[in-house]
Amino acid sequence: MKTVDTIVKAEHILTMEGEGVGYLADHAVAIDRGRIEAVAPWSEMEGTYRAEQVIDAAHKLLLPGLIDGHMHTSEGILRGLAQDIGNWMMEGVMPFSEQCSEKAGAAGSRLAIAEAVLAGTTTIGDDGMQMDASCAFVEKIGARGNISVRIRDAVNRVYRAGELYEYLPELGEQSLERFRQIYRRYHDRDNGRIKIRLGPQGADFVSLETLQKVKKLAREYGTKIHIHLEQGSREARQMEMRYGMRSIPWLAQMNFLDGDVIGIHLTDAYDDEVRLAASTGASMVLCSASIGIIDGIVPPAKLFQDAGGLVGLGSDQAPGNNCHNIFSEMKLTALFNKIKYGDPEVMPAWKVLRMATIEGARALGIGEVTGSIREGKAADLILVNLKAPTMAPVYTAPMRNFVPNLVYSAHGDEVDTVMVDGRLLVQGGKPVTFDLKEIVAEAQSYADQIGALAEPKFREINGQNARYMAEGKL
Repeated sequence: MKTVDTIVKAEHILTMEGEGVGYLADHAVAIDRGRIEAVAPWSEMEGTYRAEQVIDAAHKLLLPGLIDGHMHTSEGILRGLAQDIGNWMMEGVMPFSEQCSEKAGAAGSRLAIAEAVLAGTTTIGDDGMQMDASCAFVEKIGARGNISVRIRDAVNRVYRAGELYEYLPELGEQSLERFRQIYRRYHDRDNGRIKIRLGPQGADFVSLETLQKVKKLAREYGTKIHIHLEQGSREARQMEMRYGMRSIPWLAQMNFLDGDVIGIHLTDAYDDEVRLAASTGASMVLCSASIGIIDGIVPPAKLFQDAGGLVGLGSDQAPGNNCHNIFSEMKLTALFNKIKYGDPEVMPAWKVLRMATIEGARALGIGEVTGSIREGKAADLILVNLKAPTMAPVYTAPMRNFVPNLVYSAHGDEVDTVMVDGRLLVQGGKPVTFDLKEIVAEAQSYADQIGALAEPKFREINGQNARYMAEGKL
């Protein structure tokens, strides 16, 4: 009889193997040295393995950890400051982000990651300029990281309507050097748990020369490129002024788009551009809540999938989305697409659950490591409490209702246990590897400072939220 580290005994498992959700009843998962050793009926497991730790998952649903493919966690410090406003960036975020120090951003990052992990996210797909704090926290608490370092040539200032972005080559070089440093420090740390990606902010923010360097570095370092793609009309105007073409056809013409590229949003992409991007082998990450709140648009995930492309889910950033919760993203992705197409059968629950697990992992290039429960894969697992009101009652015949309830009624607080590489991060709904009270208190202390410093500019701009405040509506 072989001894392993952990055995999880479950009444119900969604392995996400095959083309559906891979349901198994009365099975167990054996875990050793962070990997899934075996998946078998409990009766077989008893005679084959003994474990240092046995987790009895009675009345719980076992499934792979959720994948968040696109986050800006440092903006967690600015949660709730830019919703319900047309000029999201300049009127909403800018008065506050101008007063946000690197330390404040780091506190926001820890808060956002903690929130995501407690709601079942095991892979953190973060993106930003200063990624040391995010990488360090992901490493410390034991989450899986798919973290991109922002590459940008454009000078960070307010531009007038119709004004072309100003590029400074030294800014691009500095950001490429930041990538190299973070890559050397964190890539493949802890048995490959953290991956570092190149993150050009967008085709409009990066010169052709820098994009060519990014492509070369991706091949040299064996990593992926994470890029905002056809974000909106602003990007289209910039690209047409500079190159006379929109982003996707221009990038395709430059031989930039391929299987190494993860395209984010595609909010403003035309149908033929969506099909073109999918045909190159590039993948897509969809942020339904953020784009819905900021732009009132449903990105073209279904069209991308219909064209043969892989699509994952992301939560984006707290000033726009308000939360880092993949349960929310699953529900809104399903609902928004049903409304968009006027068809209740579009984006069924099983499909968006796959986008949150195995298809999201494949979109990020880590599908052979995580995203499903299979022998040899990393033990990135979550247990959902089936006695929570949102998951009850349980039906197993004539149909099972686990998947619809996960997508349409669960909130994330049903998550009882979170495990990455076989290590418990959350148990009994409580964090094991981080102190939540400390994280929240630290973020609040920075928020108090930011609010006081931002008030003069907030009142001077007098945007929609300033008017709401004056009218007693906030």
